[in-house]
Amino acid sequence: MTVLDNAAARPATAPGVAAGRTAVLRDGSMVWIRQVQAADAPLLADSFARLSADSRSTRCLGAKKELSAAELRYLTDVDHHDHEALGALEHPGGPGVGMARYIRHPGDPQAAEIAVTVVDDWQGRGLGTELVRQLSGCAWRAGVRRFTAVATTGNVAAVRLLRTMSAQPVRRGGGAMEYEVILEPGGTS
Repeated sequence: MTVLDNAAARPATAPGVAAGRTAVLRDGSMVWIRQVQAADAPLLADSFARLSADSRSTRCLGAKKELSAAELRYLTDVDHHDHEALGALEHPGGPGVGMARYIRHPGDPQAAEIAVTVVDDWQGRGLGTELVRQLSGCAWRAGVRRFTAVATTGNVAAVRLLRTMSAQPVRRGGGAMEYEVILEPGGTS
């Protein structure tokens, strides 16, 4: 997975297109990755609706059909320091295909909980890994030194992603496992 090293990798300057970068995934497909903005609530709602019931269940740790207006506001109104979110689009201005976020722990400013969601037809291409790689760099620059994550024990994709990040299990309970990832300058360990 690489970010293209050409004009496509430079921040967008076209009106109506948020600054971002094109990333090439391990299967050769390309996506546009940029910071999430408050105006992205409809894009997030559409992406969530395109998740299978199984993906929504494993991602939300239970059944959920749609996101409420309050949840959409919470997930898109980020400050880009204590709460950062990166969204992946098929192309600039296109449909959303994935998102990764961290939310800093209130009692520990060097730790943040991370969450990643990739729509079903983009899973297995390396998008989650690329989103986490870019989010890790943002987190490091904001002073975050470790991520925590919670995944259900049956969420094979999340557990596999966490293992690629050298995540260590720290606590088990209620059919889920909590993990910790130590960050290094510019990315994960």
